[in-house]
Amino acid sequence: MTLRLSDFDAVTFDVYGTLIDWEPSIARFLTRWARDNGVDADAETLVMAFDGARAAIQKERPAHLYPEVLNKCFDRICAQFGVAVDPDLRRQFSAAPHTWPAFADSHAGLKRLQQSTKVGAFSNIDQASLNTSCDNLDFRFDLVVTAQRVGAYKPDWPHFDTGIGDLMRMGIPRERILHVGQSLRADITPANRLGVRCAWVNRPGRLLGLSGEGAAEARPDLTVSSLAELVAALTGTDQPAAALAS
Repeated sequence: MTLRLSDFDAVTFDVYGTLIDWEPSIARFLTRWARDNGVDADAETLVMAFDGARAAIQKERPAHLYPEVLNKCFDRICAQFGVAVDPDLRRQFSAAPHTWPAFADSHAGLKRLQQSTKVGAFSNIDQASLNTSCDNLDFRFDLVVTAQRVGAYKPDWPHFDTGIGDLMRMGIPRERILHVGQSLRADITPANRLGVRCAWVNRPGRLLGLSGEGAAEARPDLTVSSLAELVAALTGTDQPAAALAS
């Protein structure tokens, strides 16, 4: 399917994994933890342990703010590998969202899209962490739906129901919304089920959100490997996003 920016009045984004490059930081933290505790597990195994713990905790206790989700993820990973919980490391892990960097193409791509459409964030995060990430992105969204705001985590519906409702009150119908995400499980499959067109940013070498409940059902309308490629596809140009933003 060919998608054009002129087809949309709003582009909504998953943030972590799509715009913020969180996975390498998580992998480095857990790899150091494993080495220091004599755990024989590679980075991929540890990242997938985190992914499984995160999905389960978010489903079990959707009212938890994200730092508490990270606390409980750390506890479960320690239990999985038979390591006692270090409270200081636990605190460091829960504060990690404030240190996660933006992908190099995120700022320019978002600014280019915002020239023509509303740009929103649908994120499984708390507001304080998102505020720091917005500073790292040097960008302000037109619409923000966080897990803290709706008391739930994607792939559950409240993010989408709330965000679509907000956009409809701005005069933007569902068929004029494009949702963009890296997570098949949390973003692409729910968008499919709600009849919202979607683009999958399949960032090279990233694993989080690509498996688990519903991921195999995901059918993106467009697949790209970067935000720069997404902007080029939507605008019908081969120019990189940095040039498009100028």
